[in-house]
Amino acid sequence: MLIVLLAHFVVALAAPLLFARLGRAAFYGLAAVPAASFAWLLTTYGAVYAPTEPSPAVDIAWIPAIHLDLTFRLDPLAWLMSLLVLGVGALVLAYCARYFKADDVGLGGFGAQLLAFAGVMFGLVTADNMVLLFVFWEATTILSYLLIGYARTRIAARRAALQALMVTTFGGLAMLVGLIMVGESAGTYDISGVLAKAPELGGPVLDVGVALILAGAVAKSALVPFHFWLPGAMAAPTPVSAYLHAAAMVKAGIYLVARLAPAFSDTAYWQLMVTVLGLATMLVGGWRALRQHDLKLILAYGTVSQLGFITVVVGLGGRAAALAGLALVLAHGLYKAALFLVVGIIDHQSGTRDIRELSGVFRQAPALGVVAVLGAASMAGLPPLAGFVAKEAVFGAFVTNATDWAGVVVLGALVLGSILTFAYSTRFVWGGFARKPGREDTAFQPVGALFLAAPALLAVLSVAYGVSPHPVDTWIQPYAALFPADGKAAHLELWHGFTPALGLSAVVVAGGWALFAARTPFAAFQARIPDAVDFERGYRRSVVAVDRLAIWVTGRTQRGSLFFYLAVILGAAIVATLAVLFISGPSWPDHVYVIDPGSPSQLVAGAAIVLGALAAARANKRFLAVLMVSVAGYGIALVFALQGAPDLALTQMLVETIILVAFVLAMRSLPAGLGARPPLHVGGTQRLARRGPHPGPGTPLHHFRGRDAAGVPLDDHRVRLPAAGRAQRHRRRVRRRPRGRSGPDRQVPCRRPVRAGRGHADLRRHPAGRGAGHCRPDRHRADPVRRPGVPRRHRLLLAARGRGRQVRHLDHLRHRRVPGRRRSRRGRAAQPGCRNRHA
Repeated sequence: MLIVLLAHFVVALAAPLLFARLGRAAFYGLAAVPAASFAWLLTTYGAVYAPTEPSPAVDIAWIPAIHLDLTFRLDPLAWLMSLLVLGVGALVLAYCARYFKADDVGLGGFGAQLLAFAGVMFGLVTADNMVLLFVFWEATTILSYLLIGYARTRIAARRAALQALMVTTFGGLAMLVGLIMVGESAGTYDISGVLAKAPELGGPVLDVGVALILAGAVAKSALVPFHFWLPGAMAAPTPVSAYLHAAAMVKAGIYLVARLAPAFSDTAYWQLMVTVLGLATMLVGGWRALRQHDLKLILAYGTVSQLGFITVVVGLGGRAAALAGLALVLAHGLYKAALFLVVGIIDHQSGTRDIRELSGVFRQAPALGVVAVLGAASMAGLPPLAGFVAKEAVFGAFVTNATDWAGVVVLGALVLGSILTFAYSTRFVWGGFARKPGREDTAFQPVGALFLAAPALLAVLSVAYGVSPHPVDTWIQPYAALFPADGKAAHLELWHGFTPALGLSAVVVAGGWALFAARTPFAAFQARIPDAVDFERGYRRSVVAVDRLAIWVTGRTQRGSLFFYLAVILGAAIVATLAVLFISGPSWPDHVYVIDPGSPSQLVAGAAIVLGALAAARANKRFLAVLMVSVAGYGIALVFALQGAPDLALTQMLVETIILVAFVLAMRSLPAGLGARPPLHVGGTQRLARRGPHPGPGTPLHHFRGRDAAGVPLDDHRVRLPAAGRAQRHRRRVRRRPRGRSGPDRQVPCRRPVRAGRGHADLRRHPAGRGAGHCRPDRHRADPVRRPGVPRRHRLLLAARGRGRQVRHLDHLRHRRVPGRRRSRRGRAAQPGCRNRHA
């Protein structure tokens, strides 16, 4: 098993080199890896199904501290899932060699990711360590994100990839917590060990842990309320949809449910979550599939519906349901992968997937039409195909289980969901291949044999499975034997005789055909019914809410205040420590005391420490704060002395004295008040007192605005300011009009005027109004607005030249960067009173 994993990962690393040399034909080389692994898997059949021999396993200690070991086990369930993962993976990789064009970009990375995904899925279904399973679980999430976002230039693909990543990661984190709870309850993190100890386990911790694991499975398998990410993931290339979203990734959640069902199907929340969410997903997916006009979206919502169906069956418990569930898993992987590949061929050869535009495709590509009909018939549950055999087994198991009203309701919901499945299967065939009245036949290029080989082989396997289901029955029976017997032994058969299950199948066919025949009025009926709950909209709103919360928290916490940061850090440390102490409820030893009864003088030292700390926190002068800190330090030294540790007391006194002297020396260059800031040395010659943050790179010049301008001491000479939006080493001069005139402000020569304070919004925001903000003679008048507290000289025109732009008046500086749009040289005539070097 390790060799199979290493082969997938090593060849995936070398894939870009293969594509650089062979082009798209390198897909055949990549397909050889899962194909060879599939052949090896067939050779292990005897060892896996030997009744007296243990299953093949590998156990290598890796990181014991976190219970992470390289433990793999190939039991019947893992063997069956590996057949699906490796077999379909090899066919999809071979299909890619004809699906993609020779000049498509990024094929090396795409092929590497798809091959690595096959290896990761094989590792997931064979892992026997819960932490290792979680590692592979999250690796599938990352690789699916990369594969869905293959068309990285399309915003829809990137958005769909991010949505799938966030939803499945959320479920994965919940699952991790559940795995830890179950592992700690069982005392082992080996899956086989946990399942063996399951009869001895119990309690609310185990129930909650299993529920959290199911939450991860629900998110991965796109069940309600997380079903919306799967149709969105159809932005990925069709081979990705055929593999990840039909045979591999979405089956990970189903596999996890099947793995845990023999041991935990009777826990508190299992049946509620599996049954309710599964049935809701089946009905919602089938309902929405009938509203789609894109062939790929019809299959996507159909996949959502089928995943809900499979989850209900696999999670029911009992031998008959286990047999039917795994039979349906295998059948679904065959026909759904084939149908996705058929859609890829239709899109590739005709350029569209819209059923309103497709017409007459069956006449032009009859072989492709036959493959599509076989796959859709298997999905609809028609004999003699795999879907019919699996659905008969499902109906048989639930008819036996329908002994009360809950069982009858579940069976009725399954029949209703199957009717919807038949209807959208028929809609798929009709929409993709039938001739539409009043529409010309769609131009369709001939399909090559290599292009059609992969879906054709999957359709043939679906027929073979339906005609002769005995091999599949043999593969599943050992897994079904893990459940307690529930009546007569169940088997997979094409013909069981005239049974209630056959009658339900007839009801499904009749109801589905009637629903398809009435597709026009039913579509009008669907259009009149709005969606009661749009989970995708809820997801988007939750993302926006998280963003707003992050902005709010950042604005409240990242304040630029050292006092606030220290208070948060120390407060969190103290609160966390006290919370642990009170929650754990430690029993204090007898020799532990708060106050030494033999030394009551400690009360004085303790009071001095507390008062010193409080006074230091409340002090508004730097010297007083340092002095109070030293009082607390000397109090600690006194405690050491009273406890018989003179060496510690002496050391503490020396340290406190040195720190006090250092602080006093440092305070010579600091303001006396804690809230005050030192003057800023600007340009090495002048000092600029400021309020607010330092105008560093990218900082707007709003600290000059309004009342803050009163604190800027400008003299008659030049001072230097950092250029707004640039590094501080690029400094520009700020000049003001020389003294000597008492009349209106005169125009100041400038190079590039910037108009400030234009528009009604600016007039409302800046009381200075339409003052001198431009290099125009009629604008240069005395400012009629006299704000109290602002000296007149601060309202004089300034020419602050930074990055080729100028700030003409302090009162007109807005609360943002001054716009720096560069005007073209043409037409930039010199205005009266302005110097323009390009004029």
